[in-house]
Amino acid sequence: MVEIQLSSDRVPQRRILTDDVYETVKAMVMDHDLAPGAHLNIDALARALQVSQTPVREALARLESDGLIVKQPLRGYTIAPLLSREEFEQLFELRFLLEPWAAARAAELSTAAQHRQLEAAFDDLKDIPSEGTYDAYRALTAHDERFHALIHTFSGNPLLATTFERLHAHLHIFRLYYGSGIGASAVDEHRHIVEAIRSGRPENADVAMRAHLTASRDRLRPVFDRTDLD
Repeated sequence: MVEIQLSSDRVPQRRILTDDVYETVKAMVMDHDLAPGAHLNIDALARALQVSQTPVREALARLESDGLIVKQPLRGYTIAPLLSREEFEQLFELRFLLEPWAAARAAELSTAAQHRQLEAAFDDLKDIPSEGTYDAYRALTAHDERFHALIHTFSGNPLLATTFERLHAHLHIFRLYYGSGIGASAVDEHRHIVEAIRSGRPENADVAMRAHLTASRDRLRPVFDRTDLD
């Protein structure tokens, strides 16, 4: 059983709601403070967070739906493993099959009002993080998920949008590694995708999305050659 220790800035100082507990434990998982495979003791976690067990249980249920923790019969909760190299490649294979098509369809079908939504989602990201922690990258992770979700929605295929939402792909990819330069590069690639969709040319949007996916995959492939992931 893992011993849970929190730095003073991680112990919430105000009245705790489930959202606060959820974000605190999520940050610990994303930053590997809670290592993959570690067992979670609800009572110990509640004491560390200085809350009752109720918001902890509710937060863990949400984290289970995110795929960040796993509930096992008679064993309780454990931290989910990181994506393996094979799972990582399979995830990008799926994205290459579906997301360029979605971008192309969005270029073909999206309206001026939807273009404004896409631009607003892009403009919502005020600062590109330079620190390698989840707290620093939280806004970028949310931006990435929201940006791609809008494109999936604008493709006109609700099933595609729902499928990607359940994958939590960006969350699990970011869990592998945060590094300087990743944020700036991804945002720049998103800008090209916005321009391609606004152009109304499906082939341009397809190319822009493929370029983004290729760059994202290639930025993270070296992570699997590291020995300090856990």
